[in-house]
Amino acid sequence: MRDPFPIPPIPALSKAVQPWADHFGLPTLPLHIHEVVLMAVFYHFIGSVVSPILSSRLFPTQYSALSRSRKLNWDVHVVSLVQSTTINALALWVMFVDDERRNMDWQERIWGYTGGAAMIQALAAGYFLWDLIMTASHINIFGLGMLAHAISALLVYSFGFRPFVNYYSCNFILWELSSPFLNIHWFFDKLGMTGSRAQLYNGLMLIFTFFSCRLVWGTYQSFLVARDLWTGLHSVPTVLATLPPEETATFPSQYANTMKYVSGSTSIPVWLAGIYIGANLTLNSLNFYWFFKMIDAVRKRFDPKEKEVRVKEKAVQDQAITTGIQLDGTELKTRLRRGTLLDGEEEDEPPPI
Repeated sequence: MRDPFPIPPIPALSKAVQPWADHFGLPTLPLHIHEVVLMAVFYHFIGSVVSPILSSRLFPTQYSALSRSRKLNWDVHVVSLVQSTTINALALWVMFVDDERRNMDWQERIWGYTGGAAMIQALAAGYFLWDLIMTASHINIFGLGMLAHAISALLVYSFGFRPFVNYYSCNFILWELSSPFLNIHWFFDKLGMTGSRAQLYNGLMLIFTFFSCRLVWGTYQSFLVARDLWTGLHSVPTVLATLPPEETATFPSQYANTMKYVSGSTSIPVWLAGIYIGANLTLNSLNFYWFFKMIDAVRKRFDPKEKEVRVKEKAVQDQAITTGIQLDGTELKTRLRRGTLLDGEEEDEPPPI
């Protein structure tokens, strides 16, 4: 399948990145670098321009009351919602229409290439590049967990430009199927709909998709890629160009397209397999950690006892506001201000992924 991205490669950008691609052994990067850069710029535009404008008009009271750091967090959730929705739809479409990808054997799953799967990989890399920049620039807001997630995800998807496990780009991006529900759940809290029936239904979908897509599907796909990598570490790929004509007939005809970047020196370095598996284990560990935190966060919103505890804690911690000034110079009178959902982030919430 050819790359279905509507904008063709930008010659100047491809030429600029070619030395880096040659140095790091990423032959398909010049074909897709424009997709990486354009998507990173697109997500920056969504977060810095579109989200503030639309949020101020659609939710003027809630958005304007947020501090600068919480507005940034709001905008990041908007970007995550846009990205997860679009990338999931595109990945499912590629998996459905890309016949070359569907028919790949173990060699092609490791060293093969199709334009459709590479596009998904590039779009994901563009998002995680933006995510890494945002997380590293605001580490005090997003934390080390999100920084580790951004680094690991960007590494995993960048390796695909070798090409390397290009086949699995669509499989692993389906982890994002839970992200739209996660972001909607977060927005329900900020819009004063905590504990509502709508949030309950969304929360059930969030738990279901997170468990099924990230824990079940994600763990299964991690097992499959580890199995293929183990096979590849003890094998070498078939290089059609080096085979006599009578032997090439024994291999699938699509090898001419999917294995065109394979050469006599192609292999799986131990360091590459180690980094890939390590990053994969990091992402899986974060998924399990966030799942239990998410369960606890959802439970607190619908447990009457938890609600009562939170209300009492809020009354104790609420700030005082001035109600008047005594003319004789005595202390200012104060009264407790009722807390709102805009006062702070809920503890232990999983971040937008």
